[in-house]
Amino acid sequence: MLDADLAVVPVADGFLRQVRFGRDGAESTTKAYANSIALFLRWCAQTGRSWPEGAGQLGSFMTWLRHAGSPTSGLDAGRAAGVVLAGPGAAPVRSARRVNGVLTAVRGMVVHAIAAGQAPGHLLPLLYEVAGDRDLPEQARDSEVRMGWRLRARHRLHEPETPVDRASDAEIVALLKMCLSARDRLIVLLMARAGLRRGELCGLRRSDVHLLIDSRPLGCEVARAHLHVVRREDNPNGAWAKSRRQRAVPLDFLTVQAFDGYEFERLRVPRVACSDFVLVNLFREPAGAPMRPDAIGDLVTAAARRAGLVRTITPHMLRHACGSNLLDAGGALDEAQDILGHASASSTQVYLHPDPARLRAAVEAVPSPREQAGVTL
Repeated sequence: MLDADLAVVPVADGFLRQVRFGRDGAESTTKAYANSIALFLRWCAQTGRSWPEGAGQLGSFMTWLRHAGSPTSGLDAGRAAGVVLAGPGAAPVRSARRVNGVLTAVRGMVVHAIAAGQAPGHLLPLLYEVAGDRDLPEQARDSEVRMGWRLRARHRLHEPETPVDRASDAEIVALLKMCLSARDRLIVLLMARAGLRRGELCGLRRSDVHLLIDSRPLGCEVARAHLHVVRREDNPNGAWAKSRRQRAVPLDFLTVQAFDGYEFERLRVPRVACSDFVLVNLFREPAGAPMRPDAIGDLVTAAARRAGLVRTITPHMLRHACGSNLLDAGGALDEAQDILGHASASSTQVYLHPDPARLRAAVEAVPSPREQAGVTL
């Protein structure tokens, strides 16, 4: 990360290297952290604070972050000395979730700096509520008072719980009807029925797809039709799975049929036969080149426009539909978590919003007081 004079910012650069290589974090996560830290350093520069001083005044940073638009906080914003900003009471320009995400990155950088000796330790209790060891048994206490435990962050906005923005079943059917090829229909189904992300889709190799009843001859112990999501960082199209943990995703009959239709379509383009990627260019040059993740978004947007859908449909909304439908159909939380490839169950819990029909059925399934009491007329 560079400052306004194009000099490396050591504290930010060291933390981002730790996230990317020390923690083996995803590139997208590292970029998101970098953007968040850039906002913090920009605020420090505009307000005449050093970054350690700014770390001790995150409350002021939160107000700036919530209400400073891109003319003030953007990449091209100069020193905003003397600029009067709207504060609480005005419409915020960033959501609570975005603000909390920025604060998470800033806290991570400060903690890393403290551990590396680049920042004073007194900043830690300004960021977190820190408990000592007085409530621990005497044998577990530190006689030199060196130990402390971070309990929770001091600075955090309340995030209202809202259902995920999923594509409805009617919207998915409309998209499928407006797909121009068997390949495009397969793409929609793999997101809506198997919950794949764009990067996972475009990184699929033909060897990852097992459509046999018994795949043991292929060296795979997973039964029936499925595909394997494997993270590869050397894909020429820049596609890779978010999670480093490989997972097997079951495929239903509709998706298997879509694979069959796409295979016949693919066979009509001889130049793509040598490509090991599942999704390749069929109708534009270079033929046989693996599709890029950005092309998936363009494909879905174009199909939604042809279908005359009122709102914009994104690839991730199809994945949200998969998660919601899995749980609405009675699937367990851990089952949906494994299929979607979530590292934490909390990421899957956002799909636990039953539809009204299920809620009504649950109420009507409760016996009446007479039935519970065994009273008959």
